[in-house]
Amino acid sequence: MSSAQMEKRLKAVEAELERLKAEIRAGRKPAANGWRHIVGSFKGDPLYAEAMRLGRKYRESQRPKSKGR
Repeated sequence: MSSAQMEKRLKAVEAELERLKAEIRAGRKPAANGWRHIVGSFKGDPLYAEAMRLGRKYRESQRPKSKGR
């Protein structure tokens, strides 16, 4: 990474840090247990069900095969 690219990235990180600090100073706090807001939001969604099926299939394909099979 060039020095110019590093400088650009550093400035972006500093700007984001300053934005987050401003939010904290303004009293805006992240929601506690924010994940609870999305629980159940995919119920009945066929695309979500398909994504879960494919994920399960992939994980199962990564398991070591037993020698007896």
